[in-house]
Amino acid sequence: MQGIWLENKTLSLYQDLPIPVPQAGEALVRVLKAGICNTDLELVKGYYPYQGILGHEFVGIVEEGSPELKGQRVVGEINASCGVCHLCQRGLKTHCQNRSVLGIVNHNGAFAEYLTLPIDNLYLVPPQVDTEAATFTEPIAAALEIQEQVKITSQERVLVVGDGKLGQLVAQTLFLTGCDLLVVGRHEAKLTLLKQLGITTAQTIPERSFDIAIECTGNPLGFDLALRSLRPRGTLVLKSTYAGDLILNASALVVDEITVIGSRCGPFAKALELLAQDKVKIDNLIAARYNLSEGLNAFKVAQSRGTLKVLLNIGSD
Repeated sequence: MQGIWLENKTLSLYQDLPIPVPQAGEALVRVLKAGICNTDLELVKGYYPYQGILGHEFVGIVEEGSPELKGQRVVGEINASCGVCHLCQRGLKTHCQNRSVLGIVNHNGAFAEYLTLPIDNLYLVPPQVDTEAATFTEPIAAALEIQEQVKITSQERVLVVGDGKLGQLVAQTLFLTGCDLLVVGRHEAKLTLLKQLGITTAQTIPERSFDIAIECTGNPLGFDLALRSLRPRGTLVLKSTYAGDLILNASALVVDEITVIGSRCGPFAKALELLAQDKVKIDNLIAARYNLSEGLNAFKVAQSRGTLKVLLNIGSD
């Protein structure tokens, strides 16, 4: 099968990769579409020593392994857990000490014609959600994870730092809470997309003015800005992964008693519900579409500064 392979920070388009064989409890999924995200780009830079097929944002059709789901469109949670370690037993399957992670850790990913995942990881795509929109399920779920970790009401003043792919979705999902929301970014065109939805934006902010700041830039400068924006006893939520080291002022965290929360994978069912209800707008977030055979060019476009979501068309419904 065809697929995009990462090895030693180098991408290759292979034509003869073996079709994966589902193990007990797994399904074979024929991939329809997949999205390139910042984590994929950071992996190419070497933030984690992964070797294999990249990609974890996808929608596909079940081919084998689940009679109930066979022939149905699905999306899938990316963490394949063991189910028996102490973290799994505590309900923390996304932190399973033996887990593999689709396209990230010891598990070939979605930038190929087929992938495998545990059947329990799969979710049916509602009929009213089109296939292209369904590719956004994983990043919308990641955006919603913030609300699983931090109570956000109309009383909080919340800052989103970053107007890129994830920042756009984080802003849209937070806007639904009714909080006092501001998005800060560098790109007027991207900020305009948020303004059109009624979300307040800016390119500069007052310091020490927010209760909660969410860092979505993938840039250490974004971390500094988010930290400086917080009032004492504020909460800093980190959605970014960084290829390099992050230097921070620990004294500022201590003196102002700042809570720092790492945040990544989130609730797929809630993400699909928002898509089904058309409460998250994704049409304007797609910068380009490429066939899998053009995948290396697709990555070059995705790596260009300021580019929103690049999608790969891999199979047909």
